[in-house]
Amino acid sequence: MGSFHPESPARLSAISDHMIAQGLDPYFVYHDAPLATFEQLLRAHPASHLERVKRSSPEFGIVHLDPDTAMCPHTWSAALRSAGAGVMAVDLVMAGEVQNAFCAIRPPGHHAERSNAMGFCFFNNIAVAAKHAVGAHNLARVAIVDFDVHHGNGTEDCLKNDERFLMVGVFQHPYYPYCGADDPAPNMLNVPLAAGADGEEFRKVVSDVWLPRLREFRPEMIFISAGFDAHYEDDMGGLKLLEKDYAWVTEQLKQVAGETAQGRIVSMLEGGYSLSALARSVAAHIRVLADL
Repeated sequence: MGSFHPESPARLSAISDHMIAQGLDPYFVYHDAPLATFEQLLRAHPASHLERVKRSSPEFGIVHLDPDTAMCPHTWSAALRSAGAGVMAVDLVMAGEVQNAFCAIRPPGHHAERSNAMGFCFFNNIAVAAKHAVGAHNLARVAIVDFDVHHGNGTEDCLKNDERFLMVGVFQHPYYPYCGADDPAPNMLNVPLAAGADGEEFRKVVSDVWLPRLREFRPEMIFISAGFDAHYEDDMGGLKLLEKDYAWVTEQLKQVAGETAQGRIVSMLEGGYSLSALARSVAAHIRVLADL
């Protein structure tokens, strides 16, 4: 998106380098994500949106779709592959080849609304994956958990008022995208936090609000919009979470998944822009997913 843009290739390099440095690499099976098909994307987006993004793809240079969201000649393919990663992860989990999966992807997706690219996002990766779980694998109840510092407005737009889906989220408010706290749809459980909120406040929301609703819903698969920009070192936001908080919430979600979803979890990278904090947080998250 440009040499000074925070949503940069260095994010994935930092994660990969940290995994190797921590000796975690041998414990994981890696897959190259396929390109999502139009059929898969159409579960979450109208054809007009897909065509608009495709037409915006430049032959050279950078084209801005909004002040924050830009495309280079490779963005179209990268966005298709990000969405395809979630679809592949669902297929692997549903086939029993893996119990859970983490998708190290960019661009992120949770700000992409049904008909609008925004906030670094082009396609709503997690909505595409969740709708694939329902549409291709006949799951009846799917939960989406979003702990990015920004509200997943796009995921809400794609899934609101569909009783097959429950979305629980926590985010800094008031803050970009300046919505989510007022009049959410019945299947949305949004919990705004003020700037400066720390891990203790976050854990209280998870324990007192999220977990009872998730257990009541009894999801057959849990998806995680895993944004790590609520970390105290990340100046993209003003929350104060630590690696141990991400590990703890992952433990709680694994427990719920074990109770109702046969352990099935697909986690997809969203935000996280302080490279060291991002890499450490992802490692803490996937250590728990992998029982390491």
